[in-house]
Amino acid sequence: MINRKEIAAGAVLVLLLAGVWNLVSRVGTAQQSAQTQFVHDAVHRAALTCYAVEGAYPTELSYLRENYGLAYDESHYRVTYSTFASNVVPDIYVVELGADR
Repeated sequence: MINRKEIAAGAVLVLLLAGVWNLVSRVGTAQQSAQTQFVHDAVHRAALTCYAVEGAYPTELSYLRENYGLAYDESHYRVTYSTFASNVVPDIYVVELGADR
Protein backbone atom coordinates (compact mmCIF):
# COMPACT_ATOMS: atom_id res chain seq x y z
CA MET A 1 0.00 0.00 0.00
CA ILE A 2 1.24 3.49 -0.83
CA ASN A 3 1.77 5.77 2.13
CA ARG A 4 1.72 9.56 2.35
CA LYS A 5 5.50 9.90 2.16
CA GLU A 6 5.59 8.08 -1.18
CA ILE A 7 2.78 10.26 -2.54
CA ALA A 8 4.57 13.41 -1.36
CA ALA A 9 7.85 12.22 -2.90
CA GLY A 10 6.07 11.49 -6.18
CA ALA A 11 4.46 14.95 -6.16
CA VAL A 12 7.82 16.61 -5.50
CA LEU A 13 9.37 14.63 -8.34
CA VAL A 14 6.61 15.71 -10.73
CA LEU A 15 7.06 19.36 -9.69
CA LEU A 16 10.83 19.15 -10.17
CA LEU A 17 10.43 17.63 -13.63
CA ALA A 18 7.92 20.33 -14.58
CA GLY A 19 10.36 23.00 -13.36
CA VAL A 20 13.23 21.54 -15.38
CA TRP A 21 11.02 21.31 -18.49
CA ASN A 22 10.00 24.98 -18.03
CA LEU A 23 13.63 26.06 -17.63
CA VAL A 24 14.75 24.20 -20.75
CA SER A 25 11.89 25.72 -22.75
CA ARG A 26 12.81 29.23 -21.61
CA VAL A 27 16.48 28.80 -22.48
CA GLY A 28 15.56 27.57 -25.97
CA THR A 29 13.18 30.49 -26.51
CA ALA A 30 15.75 33.01 -25.29
CA GLN A 31 18.37 31.58 -27.66
CA GLN A 32 15.98 31.75 -30.63
CA SER A 33 15.17 35.35 -29.74
CA ALA A 34 18.86 36.23 -29.49
CA GLN A 35 19.59 34.70 -32.90
CA THR A 36 16.67 36.56 -34.47
CA GLN A 37 17.93 39.80 -32.92
CA PHE A 38 21.41 39.04 -34.27
CA VAL A 39 20.05 38.78 -37.84
CA HIS A 40 18.08 42.02 -37.35
CA ASP A 41 21.18 43.81 -36.09
CA ALA A 42 23.27 42.52 -39.03
CA VAL A 43 20.75 43.88 -41.55
CA HIS A 44 20.55 47.18 -39.66
CA ARG A 45 24.36 47.55 -39.51
CA ALA A 46 24.69 46.81 -43.22
CA ALA A 47 22.03 49.43 -44.03
CA LEU A 48 23.76 52.00 -41.79
CA THR A 49 27.11 51.26 -43.41
CA CYS A 50 25.57 51.75 -46.84
CA TYR A 51 24.08 55.06 -45.71
CA ALA A 52 27.42 56.21 -44.32
CA VAL A 53 29.29 55.28 -47.49
CA GLU A 54 26.75 56.23 -50.16
CA GLY A 55 24.55 58.80 -48.42
CA ALA A 56 21.34 56.82 -48.92
CA TYR A 57 19.72 53.65 -47.61
CA PRO A 58 19.35 50.98 -50.27
CA THR A 59 15.87 50.22 -51.53
CA GLU A 60 16.43 46.45 -51.72
CA LEU A 61 17.80 43.93 -49.26
CA SER A 62 19.60 42.21 -52.13
CA TYR A 63 21.77 45.32 -52.55
CA LEU A 64 23.11 44.81 -49.03
CA ARG A 65 23.86 41.17 -49.80
CA GLU A 66 25.67 41.96 -53.04
CA ASN A 67 27.61 45.07 -51.98
CA TYR A 68 27.99 44.96 -48.19
CA GLY A 69 28.46 41.28 -47.43
CA LEU A 70 25.17 40.75 -45.63
CA ALA A 71 24.64 37.04 -45.08
CA TYR A 72 22.16 35.07 -43.02
CA ASP A 73 20.50 31.67 -43.32
CA GLU A 74 17.53 32.36 -45.59
CA SER A 75 16.12 28.91 -44.90
CA HIS A 76 15.71 29.82 -41.21
CA TYR A 77 14.85 33.53 -41.28
CA ARG A 78 12.46 35.70 -43.25
CA VAL A 79 13.62 39.32 -43.41
CA THR A 80 11.25 42.06 -44.45
CA TYR A 81 13.08 45.22 -45.47
CA SER A 82 10.84 48.18 -46.22
CA THR A 83 12.00 51.65 -47.24
CA PHE A 84 10.09 54.91 -47.22
CA ALA A 85 12.75 57.31 -48.47
CA SER A 86 16.48 57.09 -49.11
CA ASN A 87 17.24 59.22 -46.05
CA VAL A 88 14.90 57.43 -43.58
CA VAL A 89 16.00 54.32 -41.71
CA PRO A 90 14.21 51.32 -43.28
CA ASP A 91 11.80 49.14 -41.33
CA ILE A 92 13.40 45.77 -40.70
CA TYR A 93 11.46 42.76 -39.47
CA VAL A 94 12.97 39.33 -38.89
CA VAL A 95 10.92 36.21 -38.32
CA GLU A 96 12.35 32.80 -37.63
CA LEU A 97 10.77 30.28 -39.97
CA GLY A 98 9.33 27.29 -38.16
CA ALA A 99 9.55 29.08 -34.80
CA ASP A 100 6.44 27.23 -33.60
CA ARG A 101 8.41 23.98 -33.43
